[in-house]
Amino acid sequence: MQSVSEENYIKALYHLQDGETLVSTNDIAGKMNTKASSVTDMLKKLAEKSLIDYVPYKGSKLTQNGRSCAMQIIRKHRLWELFLVEKLNFSWDEVHEVAEQLEHIQSRKLIDEIDKLLNRPKYDPHGDPIPDETGTIIENTYNTLAELKTGDAAKLSAVTDSSAIFLQYLDRNKLEIGSVLNVVYREELDGSCTVSTEHGKLYLSQMVASKLLVIPNTSSESNT
Repeated sequence: MQSVSEENYIKALYHLQDGETLVSTNDIAGKMNTKASSVTDMLKKLAEKSLIDYVPYKGSKLTQNGRSCAMQIIRKHRLWELFLVEKLNFSWDEVHEVAEQLEHIQSRKLIDEIDKLLNRPKYDPHGDPIPDETGTIIENTYNTLAELKTGDAAKLSAVTDSSAIFLQYLDRNKLEIGSVLNVVYREELDGSCTVSTEHGKLYLSQMVASKLLVIPNTSSESNT
């Protein structure tokens, strides 16, 4: 069993790791908002537990055991987010911080029962895939809205920023998972765009558009 701090490092390493590439200590320190020396101490502990491969002065990566642990932490986090939204009437901008605390509960039975109660969901409220009980996760290929061209139509499927301020911005503009977006105009100068939705036309900056993950809209319905 891992401590809360160890689990936080494992999850951070999972999000930073790209394939088999080693993640630098400084990158982990930035993610964890702590000193590199503190990160090194933790990495040594995780290596002793065979959760990571640690190469001094080069970096670290998760072992298979470490990845399995990360998948269970992420599974708990995303199930808790969905549970809070669907069963306790939290809004999607409120759940991340609460789930950060709840993800460390160790009861496997509790999480499996929540999974069953929610009818084995595939995605959390922000569109992120939920690993199943074996740690298998759906690998989706998305474009960002910022990559689309004038005339393209897409459906909002996930967001890369789950901060309250960003999600509240989307709420104010009536954008949610499943919203159909038609690119009316793409500004080549700064990457901003104007889109049409069922609620009307909306201007989005390049920064916002780059955080919206979309799939092509295959519906026959479109916004004008």
